[in-house]
Amino acid sequence: MNTLSPTPRTQVNRGKNRAVLDRSALHDFLSDALLAHLGVIAGSHPVVLPTAFGVNLDGPDDGGTLYLHGSVAAGWLAKALEHDVCVTITELDGLVAGRSAFHHSMNYRSAVVIGRARRVEDPTERERALAAIVDHMIPRRWETLRPSTRKELAATAVLAVPLAEASLKVRAGGPVDEPEDVADGIWGGHIPLRRVAEAPVPDADSEGAPPPADVAARAASFAVA
Repeated sequence: MNTLSPTPRTQVNRGKNRAVLDRSALHDFLSDALLAHLGVIAGSHPVVLPTAFGVNLDGPDDGGTLYLHGSVAAGWLAKALEHDVCVTITELDGLVAGRSAFHHSMNYRSAVVIGRARRVEDPTERERALAAIVDHMIPRRWETLRPSTRKELAATAVLAVPLAEASLKVRAGGPVDEPEDVADGIWGGHIPLRRVAEAPVPDADSEGAPPPADVAARAASFAVA
């Protein structure tokens, strides 16, 4: 599938001109973004939880697979399997200063994924999923780590959400102001924002040792151009 075909649940209704229908753009965004929020119905109320994530575009689910993880003791875990879930992933790219309060806004890239989560039980897929989550944070980190213990794996749940039902919305640039406000001479524009990493900080037991190549490269990837 090269085109996003939103369902009624993922159709962009407000700001339709900001909807992106190229599925490869969604893939690029998921590669760049770092933080997801998982929305579940937990009994009588909704719960939205921040979480790390990983992606396997060739995964076993329709449209590819979005992987999330959590503690098996978490109360939301069982609830996430009872109903469809909503995963939102957003990157803030700027603050928009309009010439009126009404036209202040934000520049962003935001994806919404809706689907039925499944609990990953197959050991091989679980390992691939956990590797994808770790390497999404710091590429090539997984291969440097010791194998997970049985106790650690038993305490960790992995959820898979299909990427088939998704939408992507992007806003960029300055404000869209009323002509009369522009004529009044009030300043309008936007403040670009981006992620910037400081130098890696070793913990007490690594004091004096240089950061490994994977950590140093990840920090450098956020350096200001």
